Amino acid sequence: MIDLAQDTPSNPLLRLGAQPIALTAAALLLLIAGVTSIAIWRAYTGAAPETDRVVASRQLQARTAQASEQLVEKTKGLEATQQESIDQLQVVQDQLVTMKRLMAAQQADTKRLSEQVASLNESIDGLRQSFASARSTEVEAPAVTRRKPARHRVQASARKRSRG
Repeated sequence: MIDLAQDTPSNPLLRLGAQPIALTAAALLLLIAGVTSIAIWRAYTGAAPETDRVVASRQLQARTAQASEQLVEKTKGLEATQQESIDQLQVVQDQLVTMKRLMAAQQADTKRLSEQVASLNESIDGLRQSFASARSTEVEAPAVTRRKPARHRVQASARKRSRG
């Protein structure tokens, strides 16, 4: 005869494997309990992680768009400031060129006037020398001219009195 006792396994884990429907039912119950607990937890807290992630991503997109707009505005402001600086620099360069021209003209006028002053100084020196030589000639000339004798002077003054 056949011994039936030898056919039954003595290990309890092997016994579970022999009843697959019970094992599947237990796994299904655990799975349903887990899903139900997650659903109750989400309902109790009032927020789902997926909606939180969507909201966070939308906020991030809004912040990114706002930062991008601010960068565009600042860039436009910098461009305007740079253009103003370039315009001011061009005005200053034009003024510098004008000042250089005026300075060159003034230097030419100063040189011309200096030459004229030097010429006038030479003329004045020449006039001084001729005046000095004329004086020396006048000083020598009266010594050469004779004076009228004293009696002629007395007679001439008596004639003037009788007429007047």
